[in-house]
Amino acid sequence: MTVTASREVEFAPKDAPLRDDVRTLGAIVGDVLREQCGDAFFELVERARHAAIASADDELHALVRGLPTRDAETLIRAFATYFEVVNLAERIHRIRRRRDYLRAAAAPQEGSLQATVAQLAGAGVTSQQTAALLRRLRIEPVFTAHPTEATRRTILEKEQLIGRLLVERLDPSRTPDEERAALARIREEVAIGWQTDPTPSGRPTVMDELENVLFYLTDVVYRIVPPFYEELEQTVRKTYDIAVPPPARAVLRFGSWVGGDMDGNPNVGADTLRAAFARQRELLLARYRQETADLARRLSQSGTRTGVSDAVRKRVATYGAQFPQALAAIPQRYHDMPYRVLFGLVAARLDATRRDEPNGYATATELERDLGMVIASLRIHRGEHAGLFAVQRLLRRVETFGFHMVTIDVRQHAQVHRAVLATLLPDADWSAKAPAERVVRLRRVLEQGEQPAGSPDEQAARTLEVFKAIADCRARFGPEAVGPYIISMAQGADDVLAVLVLARWGGLVSGDRKHAPLDVAPLFETVADLEHAPSVMGALLADSYYRAHLAEREMHQVVMIGYSDSNKDAGIGAARWALQRAQAALVETIERAGIDLTFFHGRGGTVSRGGGRITSAILSAPAGSVRGRLRVTEQGEAINAKYGLRGIAMRTLEQTVSAVALATALPRRADPRETAWTRIMDEIGRDSREAYRALVYGDPRFVEYFHRATPIDVIQRMEIGSRPVSRQSDEPQTGEIERLRAIPWVFAWTQSRHLLPGWYGLGTALDRAAERHGTAALGEMLRDWPFLRALIDDVEMVLGTADFSIAARYASLAGEFGTQYFPVIDAEFDRTVAQVLALKHEKALLDSDPALQRSILLRNPYVDPMSLLQIDLLQRWRTAGRPDDDVFRALTASVRGIAQGLQSTG
Repeated sequence: MTVTASREVEFAPKDAPLRDDVRTLGAIVGDVLREQCGDAFFELVERARHAAIASADDELHALVRGLPTRDAETLIRAFATYFEVVNLAERIHRIRRRRDYLRAAAAPQEGSLQATVAQLAGAGVTSQQTAALLRRLRIEPVFTAHPTEATRRTILEKEQLIGRLLVERLDPSRTPDEERAALARIREEVAIGWQTDPTPSGRPTVMDELENVLFYLTDVVYRIVPPFYEELEQTVRKTYDIAVPPPARAVLRFGSWVGGDMDGNPNVGADTLRAAFARQRELLLARYRQETADLARRLSQSGTRTGVSDAVRKRVATYGAQFPQALAAIPQRYHDMPYRVLFGLVAARLDATRRDEPNGYATATELERDLGMVIASLRIHRGEHAGLFAVQRLLRRVETFGFHMVTIDVRQHAQVHRAVLATLLPDADWSAKAPAERVVRLRRVLEQGEQPAGSPDEQAARTLEVFKAIADCRARFGPEAVGPYIISMAQGADDVLAVLVLARWGGLVSGDRKHAPLDVAPLFETVADLEHAPSVMGALLADSYYRAHLAEREMHQVVMIGYSDSNKDAGIGAARWALQRAQAALVETIERAGIDLTFFHGRGGTVSRGGGRITSAILSAPAGSVRGRLRVTEQGEAINAKYGLRGIAMRTLEQTVSAVALATALPRRADPRETAWTRIMDEIGRDSREAYRALVYGDPRFVEYFHRATPIDVIQRMEIGSRPVSRQSDEPQTGEIERLRAIPWVFAWTQSRHLLPGWYGLGTALDRAAERHGTAALGEMLRDWPFLRALIDDVEMVLGTADFSIAARYASLAGEFGTQYFPVIDAEFDRTVAQVLALKHEKALLDSDPALQRSILLRNPYVDPMSLLQIDLLQRWRTAGRPDDDVFRALTASVRGIAQGLQSTG
């Protein structure tokens, strides 16, 4: 791929189909714009587009400056619509390339299950070791609500339909009439989407956010789980000639925070937890019911023509007696078709389950047994190719999703727990006591079974009700329904024991049980907390009461590490290194205690919040930190990018499973040079942190630059999430930036094209490291140390996405603050780019990743008109006193459009 001076992108031959798709879809968007808005507006769009491609920023700025507000909003929507189809075209091209690999007889695609199993076999991993690995593997993406995610479910459904139509176009046998019909349908969906208001009419509720997440779970993830397992089993069997053991069907699990994430969100509590589970169960049982009805139609085997096991016949008789009306509704002519009758009655039992009737299924395991019984009968009676496949697919779904669909984690801030304990103990000075003193008191409460002496206030009652809801949900939806209880900003062993006390007082410990059936996961977020995490966990695991609690949890501990707040606190270089060091130290601490550890990675969609290449992150993790397991958050635009289409979701899962398998079975050998590299990285982390904090926190005037040079004031007003954008803090010294959540912090810098949290400070640190140790030493580290290579690759992606010619125009909004701070930021940007290019021996950013380079170059010129419009609209809106008017509406459209163009929010 090459790029002309005017930013026109030239595609490599293998990517020519993508070029054709972009042109075809772009033409469709152009036709829709001409039809919906008229020739004059279409010409305006074209002039803006050509000026952007030609890098004629002054001409472009003059073109969009002062446009009537309605025209400005419409122009923004026009470019956002271009991005919708470009994003889809790129995803379809990924599916196309994967199919090309699958059809070819050459080497399998990198990151595929075939390539991974071949690599394991080539490294001498035995069949026995592979079977053990499969039993150990556990991949659990956890979907979270996103305060800045801006896509309505209605739009998502249209995108998925267009995506399916584009996938169908990959069929080379299609006729010209079929092609015209497909393009006409795509145009129809684009036109309907254009006429649909992309902005929800009010701030989304928690249940609105749940529906957004459930869209991906029910429409995509639910469908791809069986094919994923089929591919895994076929690949393993082909290479090792062994069957994948049944426990491997737990390789995939899925989680959610929607309905359970209370941290900073007063709209989440016991009611939303119960409601979220009820909605998930309702949708899941409807899917099972539909699939069961389909099986009843498909499995029409007559008992007189083929045998059927006695177990199946007995189950038909039992269910017939339990559901006589359902049996009577089955036509008499079908009664000699035992599978058809059984599945009709299974459907009736699922209906009873949905209505919570006593003859419904008590647990998903009972449904699994029914399906297993049919599978066994089909295998015995020549049904291997007569329905077995479809029944196995349903069984895999039931094994994966149970009756709860996905686990829901519960999260709350440690300060809330301390405030509640201060009320219930009661002890007004509870939060001021030393952590060790709090541990002694909490252990006494737990060991002696003390009850609360204080009367609960509203916050305490609300907190205790959450634990009652956890108990209720475990009883109704299954013991695996509720995930770990996560403690935000955990700082000591007392924060974990506090949850166990509140769980006991909230009714989660019942009968003769001594311990709560709950995994408690401390979340270490800031750099300081990450540094203290090993000592905190060491003290916790040395506590006799807590070890007894873990004994009832299979001696398994989840530790969550946060990428967002650590980055906001110290910058990307220091944060990534603190996370790496913390994981290594935690592995050593927890291994020494004889506990099985799972890291839960709190990653966001952007590099600044832990996003980036997940495969590189897994393979560069410290030794012993993966252990066959990965639990990781998925949020915002990352969910749509990874799980918006079935083919992409399959690729996402196979790459993740492959990386975890390789990191577990073929860990990197210890390199004696890492001792020296660690010392150098300590210096880079320290210098990076100092440079970042000097700018962001060291100068109290910098917050004014942030306010004026980014659209943070728009983001704070947008009704795009149920959670407030800032944390509440009881600390009077806490500044505005400290209180602001990491997501809007990153989102605002992304909108203004600075992307500052994703690179600032690293250039200075690398400069100093090169002066101390030489560029050759740093080059050797980059080449041979996966950690540094992953960090630099991620930072390079951020640098390639930033646009400082546009960022300078945002800086002009800040007046004297722009004059003061932008030259400092610009110089650090140039310094970081120079260091990255020198380390990677590249002439231009992302030369080593042409696909990503092409993707960014396709987008950035089209983002520019929206950015310049946003700058103009910000000036107007702020001058007018920031009213809720048409200008604000146009600004919200610009925020959404730029996020879509850059494929990045927060």
